[in-house]
This record gives sequence, C-alpha cells and structure tokens, in this order.
Amino acid sequence: MTYVRGDATVPSVKGVKVIAHVCNDIGGWGKGFLAISRRWPEPEAAYRAWHRDRAANDLALGAVQFIQHILAAVRQAAGPVMARQVGEMLGVDVTVRSKLEPLWGRLVRLTDRGRLRKLPDGRFTTRL
Repeated sequence: MTYVRGDATVPSVKGVKVIAHVCNDIGGWGKGFLAISRRWPEPEAAYRAWHRDRAANDLALGAVQFIQHILAAVRQAAGPVMARQVGEMLGVDVTVRSKLEPLWGRLVRLTDRGRLRKLPDGRFTTRL
C-alpha cells in the first residue's frame, strides 16, 4: 500500500485507487469528504442504501464496502473468478473465513442487482 498526499478528488497516480472514508454505523456520512460526494455521488449513495437496508445486510462497525472496487476486480480478471480470487485481488485475508464471507455476500448482492453474473460452478463474471 502506498499513501499519497494531495487532493483526493484529483488522484495523481495511474491505476486503481482506493479513497478510504471512515463512517459510523448510525447513518451519518460526515462532512470530511463533501468534496468526494460532490465529485462522485455514488459512494455516499451506496453507504446510505447500506445503512437503510442494515437489517438485511452486514453493516456494523468495522465492516467495509468496496462495491466499485469489487466490480473493477472482476472486470480485470482474465475470466470468471471465485470470491477467494476477488479477495486476493482486493487484499482481503482470504485464509480467514469471516473476512471472505462478507465479500461473497457482496458478490451475491451484485448478482441479485444485475451487476454481476454467478455461474453454476460458483464463479462470478461481469459478462451478463
């Protein structure tokens, strides 16, 4: 991991970037990243939907949401991938089942929403 200082809304490096924004689990987005919300409204909208549907999902302190990052990882794969492979691409400790299960759940939710396709063998692909 490389930390880069500067304006988060104008990334200065090429490739996939992760902008971490820490939120509470009571639905408050906070003011620290208003510039992010202005430039990319999707992360705030995704967090608010995650909070709104918290009774049916894994929102809790310590949970992480990598929706765009998950889609990018599946797209960059040479072909259909298992949740473990996506986890490896995202830096998730795939040897710990409790870290892999939330990622698998997100992949399934992305499938349910029509963003991914789950093959009969359990692999995921963006090719619908």
